[in-house]
Amino acid sequence: MRRNDRAVTDMAQIEAFIAKEQILRVAFYDAGEIYIVPVNYGYRLENGSCCFYFHGAKAGRKYTLAQQNPSVGFEIDGNYALLSADTACGHSAKYMSVTGTGKLQVVSDEAEIVSGLQCIMRQTTGKADWTFDEAVLQKTALFRLDAETLSCKAKG
Repeated sequence: MRRNDRAVTDMAQIEAFIAKEQILRVAFYDAGEIYIVPVNYGYRLENGSCCFYFHGAKAGRKYTLAQQNPSVGFEIDGNYALLSADTACGHSAKYMSVTGTGKLQVVSDEAEIVSGLQCIMRQTTGKADWTFDEAVLQKTALFRLDAETLSCKAKG
């Protein structure tokens, strides 16, 4: 990170930020192209490491890439506010962002699928005691992104 003065290293502060945001952007590498997809997510901290869950169809580009090349990048941003100035180049912004890399897998364990979907629902609705229709579960892929690197920076 070039601007070490903006680095956030307090994991409690990073987790609070991740907990309140709604969109995770996942970057896949696809035969020379970068494919970025925004997804709703849920997360867990396990043994000091972060994993993110998101869902999608059991078909399509995201599903295929997750199986072909599980190495991905990710990004979450928020807390944005324009800091205006009298000159164009004087403008700036407040923000916070988390970026990282990790390994992606399609979850096959039924218990983890339900648990991961509960994480997503808790993140998006604040409630985590949902029931899921079996027919929908059969068509739904749950993705687990285990963060290998994670950094956070902010400008306040």
